[in-house]
Amino acid sequence: LLLQPLPKDSPTGITKRTHCILYFGTMFMCESSGKQTVAETEQGVQAQTATFSSTTLSSIISEDETPHVDIAHNHREQLTPLTVIKYLISLALLSFSITITVSLILHKSTNLSSGVSPWLALFVLFGAIFWLGVMEGQQASLVGLTAVVDHLVYKDTHPIAYKQIQLAYRGNNLDRYVTGRQFMVVMCVFVINMCGAPLLGSEDAFGLPKIIQEIFLGSGLAMILMTAMISQLPPQVNASHCMIDFVNNYVALFTLYAALAIELLGICHACYLIQYIISLISGKPVKTNEEPRTWPQSIFFWARVLLSLLILCFSLAVTIVALFEKKTTIWQGVPGAASLAIFFVLLAVVGTLEGMQIAFLATSKMRKEQRGTSFFGKKTVEVISKKNGQNLPAFFIGRQLMVVSCFFILARITTLDVPVGEGENIFGVSDGGQAFLNTGFHPTLP
Repeated sequence: LLLQPLPKDSPTGITKRTHCILYFGTMFMCESSGKQTVAETEQGVQAQTATFSSTTLSSIISEDETPHVDIAHNHREQLTPLTVIKYLISLALLSFSITITVSLILHKSTNLSSGVSPWLALFVLFGAIFWLGVMEGQQASLVGLTAVVDHLVYKDTHPIAYKQIQLAYRGNNLDRYVTGRQFMVVMCVFVINMCGAPLLGSEDAFGLPKIIQEIFLGSGLAMILMTAMISQLPPQVNASHCMIDFVNNYVALFTLYAALAIELLGICHACYLIQYIISLISGKPVKTNEEPRTWPQSIFFWARVLLSLLILCFSLAVTIVALFEKKTTIWQGVPGAASLAIFFVLLAVVGTLEGMQIAFLATSKMRKEQRGTSFFGKKTVEVISKKNGQNLPAFFIGRQLMVVSCFFILARITTLDVPVGEGENIFGVSDGGQAFLNTGFHPTLP
């Protein structure tokens, strides 16, 4: 009877309801064993609360009439022959991609391994892949947990996760985290590309047929599959169901601090200017959880916006000039105008997919009346909620493959290939400046 829906006019919420269930359950055990003191009863409640599932906590997120438990947690996927075949094909593609990428690095056929050391390149590659996985799952967790009613429930069982939540949800820190994290994600992808992408004209160690080399190496498919299937898809899918457990570690806590520190530097503050412009066009104010800025805070904020704009304009100018002068690693035969058009189209696709991810994570656990009035928005969320909760992980998979493909194509399009010391430097910068631009870090800002 305790698990039945409460009356609609009941003032109690999910926190009181959960405590009530644990309290009366513990009272029953105390009565059965002859323990009837209040202190012993409270100890029993604490013990029951400590064993409460973190997965369930990540699913109870609103003070609705009924406990909101994601039915995906009570779902077991049925393995069919077709599913097994798809798993085996995916595993084979992943194994092949890892093998040829590691082989290229050991034979010094990538950018970093040829210039420094193959073993250093391998260490940096898998380190970047691991950290990228932490960031992908952490974002899913922090955004998905915004609708949890009472975070004190897991304070003792998951103290590191609780500490992160308290920091991330303070003021506008969640927006700041998303901004800094996105820069870190793009940086990791470009580092992975620098470590594992084959040099132009390089051959793999196994003497594969030309068509296989073009598909997996020339197009970058091997790097796309390896990055998506190791560092992006598994963390996101797992974090969507085990949000609290995923962030209950010091690596995730360090990542949160790093993202906030990068945002504080201001190199990505141009995005806030775009946010204000869209707000003016739509007529909707920018929501904030903080008090209005003081004069010193406003000066500091807009100074960083100006700095970010200057860096962004310089990066765009370098990229555009290099594309028209054919000084990038883009595939031969692609005109400069077409390269520029592809560049902006891919940026728009990535921006749309990133925004959709945030929106789906925030709305997938909301009640219908909380999802706004937009017809297409409500229909889109309904589609995500179908198939017993499996459409959201399915969207993660398809979206992530598209995003990482766009990132690696952008890296191929925008990475400079300018000989240093031959007088062909972009905008006449110094040889040291050109060497830095050749690393490919400047396109991460646009």
